[in-house]
Amino acid sequence: MSERTRIRLAVIAGILGPLLLGGVITVLTILQRDFMTSIGWRLNAPLDWPSGLALGPYGWIMTATFLISGLLIIVFASGLRLRLPRGRLTQICTWLLIAAGYGMIGLISPTDKTLRTTPATWHGRLHDSSFVIIGVTLMPAMILLGYLFLQDKNWRNLAVYTWITLALVVPTFWMKGFAFYIFLLAILVWCEVIAFRLRSLE
Repeated sequence: MSERTRIRLAVIAGILGPLLLGGVITVLTILQRDFMTSIGWRLNAPLDWPSGLALGPYGWIMTATFLISGLLIIVFASGLRLRLPRGRLTQICTWLLIAAGYGMIGLISPTDKTLRTTPATWHGRLHDSSFVIIGVTLMPAMILLGYLFLQDKNWRNLAVYTWITLALVVPTFWMKGFAFYIFLLAILVWCEVIAFRLRSLE
């Protein structure tokens, strides 16, 4: 596969991934509102959201979206590296993004409801561990990307934006409340911006 083809696939993955994930989460939240409310979700307190969407009547759609989104992250990372400065930092950053993609795939393991009377299950622990993997790989990757962007005139003006986004998502990622909406929106928008910049460099 040629370098140009790999970059083009990365662009498609980078643009499609956030739209797919954001779109599915939004639609399923509307369609399964009664179910989500029954397990503790509220608009101002998104308990078990969005993972709990996979437990509802249309849960298979959310599960499939986790899988597809993870694969798209891996494709995106593999192509993005071809337009970043060559070196060890780029290699590390790429592997961190790929690990985040595998973390997303790990979310296909059903979560446990937060409000329950039964012990945690193995698949619930796997789901939670996968969520943590996303955080501890994506955030360091964004730090490195900021440095890499500074080294290339084609990316330089996105360095500060990347770090500002990171400063916003670090605290909101770990919060179980309204702030989690901010985390998700900020990450999805950032991914779109990076993908469109990569598109301009094809």
